[in-house]
Amino acid sequence: MNLTYYDGISLLCILGIILGIRLMNSPKTAKYGNLLGAISLACAVIVTLVKNDIIDNTLLWIAIAIGGIAGYYLAARVTMLKMPQMVALLNGLGGGASALVAVVILLGNLGTFGLSFAWFTVITSVLALIVGSITFSGSMIATAKLEQRISQRPVYLKRHSFILGLISITLLVLFAVILHTYFVSFGNRSLGDTLGNNPDVLTLILVILIAAFSLLWGIIFTMRVGGADMPITISLLNSMSGLAGAITGFAIYDPLLIAVGGIVGAAGLILTRVMCKGMNRSLLQVLTGKTVLGSGTEAKTAMSGENKELFAESSEKQIEEDDYNKKIKKITAIIAEAENIIIVPGYGMALAQAQYQVKVLYDKLMERGKDVKFAIHPVAGRMPGHMNVLLAEVDIPYEILYELDVINDDFDNTDLVIVIGASDVINPAANTAQSTPIYGMPILNVDRAKHIVVLNKDTKPGYSGVPNTIYKMDKVILILGDAKETIAPIISYV
Repeated sequence: MNLTYYDGISLLCILGIILGIRLMNSPKTAKYGNLLGAISLACAVIVTLVKNDIIDNTLLWIAIAIGGIAGYYLAARVTMLKMPQMVALLNGLGGGASALVAVVILLGNLGTFGLSFAWFTVITSVLALIVGSITFSGSMIATAKLEQRISQRPVYLKRHSFILGLISITLLVLFAVILHTYFVSFGNRSLGDTLGNNPDVLTLILVILIAAFSLLWGIIFTMRVGGADMPITISLLNSMSGLAGAITGFAIYDPLLIAVGGIVGAAGLILTRVMCKGMNRSLLQVLTGKTVLGSGTEAKTAMSGENKELFAESSEKQIEEDDYNKKIKKITAIIAEAENIIIVPGYGMALAQAQYQVKVLYDKLMERGKDVKFAIHPVAGRMPGHMNVLLAEVDIPYEILYELDVINDDFDNTDLVIVIGASDVINPAANTAQSTPIYGMPILNVDRAKHIVVLNKDTKPGYSGVPNTIYKMDKVILILGDAKETIAPIISYV
């Protein structure tokens, strides 16, 4: 292919990907952005095949077909609830692909790039192998935690940081040894003999060791992150998958891969920053697992005394004692008098797949002439925009989905707030309990509303482990159970 044509088409692909990401900023245009990004990536693949004169390779097209069918099957089957797991899995596959390309270069095709650039290719290939392997293993652990295949709690090894440091030093030593192997030990032997299709045993062992220690580093690094903080880790791993791709692009001298990898890496870092800001946590705190319940006075008393009594009773007993029917009638009376209502969806709504019932409730409230808005916390789901997508899925208007910083001041003048499956993101303890992991985290100020109805599965603390003090407020009506079941009687009386 003519390089001018290649550069021009590559530039269009890059611009298409950037514009696609820009369109994803709004739920209204997100599907168009996703489509534009997919088309741009498909064009990037085609132009790369044409440039390298391998577009007629039958085996390659068989592999593309298998991957495409598998990807379509997974995407069509996965529910929005499990989309974070899907993203984590795809991050891992991206990192794994970069690592495999690096292995192929180091063991088979290094000589094709010429002696003058061999040092650069070796260094970038080893870096791609390390970053790609870490991304793969870390993403697999993240996927398993989100899917609850393994414990979502942080897992600490004895001298955890020391072990990570030791593995890091080992990787640096292996990096130095493999460079020495390539450029010193072989002396004046030709590059083709040294780095051709028959790598020596030492090189093979070094590549295997680097891959193994990198995979181990990713596992140990990710296992100490708790399930609540896993969205931040996923965002970081997303950035690392792009970084691995960009480094691989340097290794094979492909400017298009470098650019696309750089875009993915930058987008992942921006998303990581958004998530950290939404939880008011530093990235270092999350990655070192230092977001569990603290050791201060507030933390020690958070689960003591009357708080402990609050969470000790079963859901069924509480519902009986508080007179369930009386609660429902009181809620409907409040709704009848309320002029403005804010609905706060949380991860519990997603777990129960109750967005369809929420849409019915919204429609009935609108028929009654109520002013209804939705308040969305950036970490209410498992990824930024998770709640927005679930609500958009049932055709709730984009215009009434308000982010935390936009709607928070409205709670002071709100007649009724209906919370559906949210805990940490509405917990007033974030403003008072200084030694707890949610202290300082921006929350939705639902406690300032005139009346509050909370529809939660139970009164257990959220992922943070901090009891929600809002349950004890006199103006709160608490209904416990599956969201789909607890919304139904309210809908029938509206």
